[in-house]
Amino acid sequence: MTAPDQPRSADDAAFEADVFARACASRPVLQTITGRWGGLTLAALGESPYRFSALRRRVDGVSERMLSQTLQELERDGFVHREVQETIPPKVEYSLTPLGQRVAARLTDLIELVESEMPAVRVAQNAYDRR
Repeated sequence: MTAPDQPRSADDAAFEADVFARACASRPVLQTITGRWGGLTLAALGESPYRFSALRRRVDGVSERMLSQTLQELERDGFVHREVQETIPPKVEYSLTPLGQRVAARLTDLIELVESEMPAVRVAQNAYDRR
């Protein structure tokens, strides 16, 4: 057992995540998921699997490089599955893993809540800006 102030290895089965702890490994994962492109990418893939170019069109505004980097991070963390289809030319399709589906569902709920509350948000923004 590791003392509370000593770093734990990534393979430590007894690891207890605490996102509020500075060295917690869950922080960068949460950052990837809730970042600008990670959240939108997961939500889009929650709709259906996508090939790269279609996903880039769906996540409007993301650069090719940033989407590629985001997909790599999400795949590394176990949220996204990358499947190379043996065609000529080869095609790559991205889909969610079961873990990714659970996370995307929660993100989609949050997105829908924010979208539905935008009139109240705009009122608050206008009131703040008038002060």
